[in-house]
Amino acid sequence: MTTKVLILYYSRHGSVTALAEKIAIGVHKGHAEALIRCIPPLDQQHECKHPIVTMTELAQCDGLAFGSPVRFGNMVADAKAFWDSTTTLWIKGDLIDKPAGVFTSSGSLHGGNEATLLSMSLPLLHQGMLLTGIPYSEPELHQTQSGGTPYGPSHVSGHHADANLSIEEQRLAISFGKRLAQLSTALKHN
Repeated sequence: MTTKVLILYYSRHGSVTALAEKIAIGVHKGHAEALIRCIPPLDQQHECKHPIVTMTELAQCDGLAFGSPVRFGNMVADAKAFWDSTTTLWIKGDLIDKPAGVFTSSGSLHGGNEATLLSMSLPLLHQGMLLTGIPYSEPELHQTQSGGTPYGPSHVSGHHADANLSIEEQRLAISFGKRLAQLSTALKHN
């Protein structure tokens, strides 16, 4: 049975979408299926590049990568509202012992990436998920001049909302996806 990693995100200007797609490449390199889905937007005018997630897809995933842009050191309201709607999954324990990680994008190097990644981890911990990040064995963590932290992949778009990821950001997102896929497979078959 194939391991399925859900890459769940919200993106306004495309940076988080770009990270999600690189993470999906890593998931495939880790020999798992990547399912890219969007968080339902609060603003119905907002369009997403990928389908909107269903609660069934979330409940049945073997691993999760969760992405959101930075808003004042926190995830966007859409992402918070989504997690607030997952009480049924929490009560049933559907996500317990499944690996998960987080990714983000901000407009500046000190825009709150790490604070956002930490705050995004809270609902995952409450759901009983097992968090993973990026270890310092990844050489790009030592070289990045923009995004990338041990807490998870990140991107710094600059003031012009540039969605183009740096080479280091791309490599870190791919390695994160591969690591998440391998952990998901190991835990699923254990």
